[in-house]
Amino acid sequence: MTALTDLGPELTVPPELSAREPAEARGGARDGVRMLVGRKASGTVEHRRFTELPEVLRPGDLLVVNNSATLPAALPGRLPDGTPVALHLSSAQPDRRGTHLVELRRAVPGRAAAYYPPEESPARPGLRIGLPDGAAAELTGSFTARLWYAELSLPVPLLRYLERHGRAIRYGYTDRDWPIEAYQTVFASVPGSSEMPSAARPFSPEVVARLAGRGVLVAPVTLHTGVASPEVHEAPYAERFLVPAATARLARHVRDGGGRVIAVGTTVVRALESAAGPDGTLQEADGWTELVITPERGVRAVDGLLTGWHEPRASHLLMLAAVAGRPLLADCYRAAVRNRYLWHEFGDVNLLLPD
Repeated sequence: MTALTDLGPELTVPPELSAREPAEARGGARDGVRMLVGRKASGTVEHRRFTELPEVLRPGDLLVVNNSATLPAALPGRLPDGTPVALHLSSAQPDRRGTHLVELRRAVPGRAAAYYPPEESPARPGLRIGLPDGAAAELTGSFTARLWYAELSLPVPLLRYLERHGRAIRYGYTDRDWPIEAYQTVFASVPGSSEMPSAARPFSPEVVARLAGRGVLVAPVTLHTGVASPEVHEAPYAERFLVPAATARLARHVRDGGGRVIAVGTTVVRALESAAGPDGTLQEADGWTELVITPERGVRAVDGLLTGWHEPRASHLLMLAAVAGRPLLADCYRAAVRNRYLWHEFGDVNLLLPD
């Protein structure tokens, strides 16, 4: 049990509320999950189905989605003494130093790879980790206690190598490995994320078509996600993003006409806010973002947010509070636990609206 203390009165999230499998494996459909709607102006909370999203939104609203596709970014490896480990690769693109960020985890047969506490981790500068097909990753230095810089030596280009030898990153709350297709959204078109931009997972072609028929606009950005930190809840680190000129123009047009810009996922909030000027005006942007969004900083380009349910101490909650305010966010989380909403990437969703 984990305490939700950052948002007011203590609240606990029982482990059984973790979604251990995709909605399809639970006998439903991708778009059959539940959606809790919180409205900041009135402070109200309503219980909906995700398929009702077109009716909840208004004609003229703009949904901004992340088109980054999920990579099979977990690789089996071995330490020099033969100990099996798992290497989680953070995005397909090297950082500004020309190296990759990786997380070394303990291999557990038949289960998700386990977190190495810093005092138990074998990670050290110069450690060479053997990978399949004669490949290797050499750690060159620490970024955090959990993440390390690594130089990769591969026999083929990285994306091809991951297709051959990688699998989707998963954590202990899921019941087994799922194929990479289970971690792709309907918008996925640009490979690069270590983990699924999961807020968009419930979208189906039918829901997207109904949104268009309702007059709700949809536009893409790209932000390639790194590896999460469910055990230690680190602050977000630098991630590669792109806000296309067409998306920036459309967002300006929508806001000028009184419509709302609603981000689908925290990755989209980070991308849009990184491309916004002090007055919230969006411009085309392409690069790396280290922006950390807090209630004190606030949001400028985003009016609402569709998101999954996050761990109570996750750093993403600061961003959610910046969008919705702490009182509404606390009400949403209390209602979600009380009404048995499901957590994590295969779970239910939370729509935070200004009114």
